[in-house]
Amino acid sequence: MMITSRCWAEISIEAIRHNIRVVRSMVAPRVRLVMVVKADAYGHGLGELAARLDDAVDLFGVANLEEANVIRASGARAAILILGPALPGERPKILEGGFIPMVSTFEEAAAYAENVREGEHFEIHFVIDTGMGRIGLWHEEAVETLQAIRRLPQIHVTALSSHLPVADTDPEYTRTQLERFKKGISDLGVESVTVLNSAGVLRFGNWTKPGDLVRAGLVVYGVSPIEEFQKRVQPALNLKSRVGLVRSLGPGRNISYGRTYLTTRPTKVATLCAGYGDGLAWQLSGHDADVLIQGTRCTLLGRVTMDQIMVDVTHLENVVPGEEAVLIGRQGAEEILATELAEKAGTIAWEILTRITKRVDRIYV
Repeated sequence: MMITSRCWAEISIEAIRHNIRVVRSMVAPRVRLVMVVKADAYGHGLGELAARLDDAVDLFGVANLEEANVIRASGARAAILILGPALPGERPKILEGGFIPMVSTFEEAAAYAENVREGEHFEIHFVIDTGMGRIGLWHEEAVETLQAIRRLPQIHVTALSSHLPVADTDPEYTRTQLERFKKGISDLGVESVTVLNSAGVLRFGNWTKPGDLVRAGLVVYGVSPIEEFQKRVQPALNLKSRVGLVRSLGPGRNISYGRTYLTTRPTKVATLCAGYGDGLAWQLSGHDADVLIQGTRCTLLGRVTMDQIMVDVTHLENVVPGEEAVLIGRQGAEEILATELAEKAGTIAWEILTRITKRVDRIYV
């Protein structure tokens, strides 16, 4: 395949399928997998992934109605769970599309019920807040509200949902949260629950039972939110660019905006065709971030600019314009993970992936 892009992402569908198999192996039999594909499938391309992985998942999880419509337009037929609260004007279209909303209050459920045709019913997931504080009702308030929702003949509550805010960093709190959730739902009479996210699956997959759902996002793209599990999954995305120019600079030369980098020796500098306009974090500036050229780490010099970055290739014998550079991914024996860039940029891997912009071509392999 001849690639002429200046900056592109190669995305392995088989790597994602492998990661899905890993997730399924870590939970109980017949647990249903919600593949979280919000924010353009974490930068991997929502429509393409939905079409290619429709047979591998039980549901797709999206943030909003717009993303649900992109999945349907791709031809994918798996059920779609809308993870965020809907705006009032979106509810009739959610009903029309047959999407499954998450509902936190009686008022939301009643608003959906008003739009359901007589004699029909509509599936929802009811959200209980056990410590995330984003959506849902605190478990002590939830019982009465759920009972009221169940008296609406148009509404069918098929699962209870909650979310884990620190499954990756605080397993003790998460264990307490899961016990609180388990205790809070014990008398509610809903058989299915959906509470485990990627980190939750990795640490607490044995908490599931047949019929439950798990919502896996980052891990299905091959980036583990818990370092010790990284070897079990395969990163699906390789973000690449090209060398646009190679120059030799003497000592005492400034590189990039702000004059934050000054050469101290003769330096061979490669200018790459990628910058923050492609999604490379500006916050990597001055933090010893690397790219891979010829399977070797080359350090970023000065600030990231909108369309270009400069890297030190003094230690490489022959670098030429047009040569491939890897910003995220593997080249030879070296690998740069999204988690590495996140640490150096002072952010999280989720943001590193989702900030990859539309001008970056996605190539599926």
